[in-house]
Amino acid sequence: MNRRAFHLGTLAIALGLTTPLYAQTMRIDVSGVGARQVPLALAPFAGTGSLPRTLDTVIGDDLKRSGMFRLVNVTGSYSENTPLDMSALRSQGADSILVGSVNPVANARVEFRYKLADTIRQSVLSEATMTAGENDVRLAGHRIADTVYEKLTGIKGIFSTRIAFVSKQGNRYRLNVADWDGQNVQTALNATEPIISPTWSPDGKRLAYVSFETQKPVVYVHDLATGQRRAVAQFKGSNSAPAWSHDGRNLAVTLTRDGGSQIYQVSAEGGQSARRLTQSSSIDTEPVYSPDGKFLYFTSDRGGAPQIYRMPATGGAATRVTFGSSYNVSPRMSPDGRNMAYVTQRDGRFLIALKNLESGEEKLLTDTGEEESPSFSPNGQWVMYTTRAGGREYLMAVSVDGRIKQRLSSDTGNVREPAWGPFTW
Repeated sequence: MNRRAFHLGTLAIALGLTTPLYAQTMRIDVSGVGARQVPLALAPFAGTGSLPRTLDTVIGDDLKRSGMFRLVNVTGSYSENTPLDMSALRSQGADSILVGSVNPVANARVEFRYKLADTIRQSVLSEATMTAGENDVRLAGHRIADTVYEKLTGIKGIFSTRIAFVSKQGNRYRLNVADWDGQNVQTALNATEPIISPTWSPDGKRLAYVSFETQKPVVYVHDLATGQRRAVAQFKGSNSAPAWSHDGRNLAVTLTRDGGSQIYQVSAEGGQSARRLTQSSSIDTEPVYSPDGKFLYFTSDRGGAPQIYRMPATGGAATRVTFGSSYNVSPRMSPDGRNMAYVTQRDGRFLIALKNLESGEEKLLTDTGEEESPSFSPNGQWVMYTTRAGGREYLMAVSVDGRIKQRLSSDTGNVREPAWGPFTW
């Protein structure tokens, strides 16, 4: 049994962001289920007012949207403070049960208690108490759902992680940060010129992105806690495609300052120096570091058509990684470094592919045909990307086995350029 007590800070304060002045309404639609669904009883959390109902909704929605759980209705009243009749719960089809309570405490704070039990082994898997502000009920629900997911699947949950994305409404571009499910949208940058290529620092405290606010592409690093930002690549020509090094100290970027598009390394603190990493007469772009920091994957047309290559992170000879199509671009690495997601063109359609870098096995994760900008979840189980339908852009997330899909759309404009943030706890 795991018994814990911890404190949740206020999310908006931790991020240094503010609620946007416009209504960004996001909707999530889910299709498909996992190969195996865990039967789980989610007993209503005890307490008064609307907080328990809100918490129940957040936890239940998280677990259902994962496709890995089937919520089971059981009869009876359950509490984290009373013994659970494991045999009775098991007879009603629940392999596990989550119970808990929500209680106000001093200084406008709330105490959340919960217990997760395995009815088959008749044991408590996790038991914890947390406190948070009244405005952090959603975050508390996400954290509890993370615990349930990890205890019952063995994989770390992503429900309390965040995503960054760009929205466009009229002539306004906004760089937003939101919960993994598109809720609690907050704006980091509001501009009249395009914003592209957001990417999270390894510690989840900063975003790098490209802004056209000076009428040319410039790479910025934005501190989310303070709101301060600095231009870290504003050389002659184009500055684009930032990618963080594994230690967060540097960025790989694509520059045209010496002519063609080549990959350079710059400091995340800014400065006037840039170290060239590729040495070719071709277009080299879209760099991304391997999770261990040893390699750079990037897109190049050095073979006559866009393909993905790998080279040492400090520069050197490059090896081609993708085959099977004359167009493979936008590499993104899974957190464990075993898989690579990318955009591939097949029969005139642009799809998201997943390649196992150890076995070489490749599979297509999508079928719409207008996909771009893949991004892995921090547990490596999902790939989020942009797609189009009906003249609108929206975000999709697909499980790496292709069985489950989630659609994130906005009623107020297009959403694009997703970047899934790292674990930060």
